[in-house]
Amino acid sequence: MTEHTELDLPEDKTLLLVDDDEPLRNRMARAMSSRGFDVIDAVGTVAEAMSIARNNPPAFAVVDLRLDDGDGLDVVRALHETREDCRVIMLTGYGNIATAVAAVKSGAVDYLAKPADADDVMKALLAQPDAKPEPPENPMSADRVRWEHIQRVFELCNHNVSETARRLNMHRRTLQRILAKRAPR
Repeated sequence: MTEHTELDLPEDKTLLLVDDDEPLRNRMARAMSSRGFDVIDAVGTVAEAMSIARNNPPAFAVVDLRLDDGDGLDVVRALHETREDCRVIMLTGYGNIATAVAAVKSGAVDYLAKPADADDVMKALLAQPDAKPEPPENPMSADRVRWEHIQRVFELCNHNVSETARRLNMHRRTLQRILAKRAPR
């Protein structure tokens, strides 16, 4: 693990963590505090995060995409309405290209799949806007690229299985089996 000093951070280092997985949220809060961030709150719902976004928006935020009471994208939009310079990272256990694009369009500066390492979160939060990311250590497999493409088309078809199958020129049942499985590595 790399040592980090507060010299790496800007003057305003307030951070909001939003994740419905309490153990993960608590671990991330401790890890980010130890790296010099001022964790103003670690909450588990969209409602709590929206209240903070309206009343006390932080400089940084790490937001889970899918929460028990709604969509993390709403939190990203609310943060940017009250504080345009808030740097938000989306975390999700449901990583696919379509949701990554939606997160960035909503104002997130990066998108990380769970489980995300605190060092990766910190790098993403502090990355320069025009900096290119390093090439992946483990690029996606061909099976994963295919799965990502299917997820993107499925998302664009508003989760309509029949329409997605028609556009991908595949049998509906085959598509249903693919969609029911976890993403390949």
